[in-house]
Amino acid sequence: MKQVTFEIVSNRPIARDIYDLRLSGDASAITAPGQFVNLRLPGFYLRRPISVCDWGEGWLRLVYKVQGKGTAALSAYPAGAALDALTGLGNGYDLPRCGARPLLVGGGVGVPPLLGLAKCLTAQGKSPCAVLGFNTAAEAILTEDFAALAVPVTLCTADGSAGLRGLVMDGMDRVEDYSHVCACGPEAMLRAVSAKCATGGQFSLEERMGCGFGACMGCSCQTKSGPKRICREGPVLNKEELLW
Repeated sequence: MKQVTFEIVSNRPIARDIYDLRLSGDASAITAPGQFVNLRLPGFYLRRPISVCDWGEGWLRLVYKVQGKGTAALSAYPAGAALDALTGLGNGYDLPRCGARPLLVGGGVGVPPLLGLAKCLTAQGKSPCAVLGFNTAAEAILTEDFAALAVPVTLCTADGSAGLRGLVMDGMDRVEDYSHVCACGPEAMLRAVSAKCATGGQFSLEERMGCGFGACMGCSCQTKSGPKRICREGPVLNKEELLW
């Protein structure tokens, strides 16, 4: 974990209530896709945890949804503003476990961390494919970014306004011979994906967090091996250890 002051390069809407936040600063504490940062916003007691979408030397990209007063305030921050962040938090995806052709399954704002994962996998010569699900075309994000990585995408929308009409489980039926499943999204989606997939998997979970680095125990969940903290042992946990 490292505390860093970032400078906002841009903070713009890319879909309904979804913002793309580009930051400059020290991202060296981030070592794996699926980790998150915890942002301090003046006037709010608790920091706001946001999954890392992508990162590199001297820069960080976050894609977030406006869901409450904190993220609404964040969406108004202009270029040039400073953001205090705890970086390198959480346990990310284990790339060696993914195999040669992993399937990435994302729903809604669970999609952004999978972009960083896809980038890391393709850099290692692996051939990921993705199934991305949204309620409607107006909420679909990052499909062009996956295409830029030459990652095949099956797009699903619940209302049929773009791609395949249905849920990500319907999209999974279109994919054959995947080696592993990496998923991120709402718990109901993760539960259904876990029941459907025939391989091992790594699932990124969401819980309300207090400290964000394991001290308060407020985000603990039960697993087959006992309680684990989503902010510390997670957010990425192995499919085989999850209790639904």
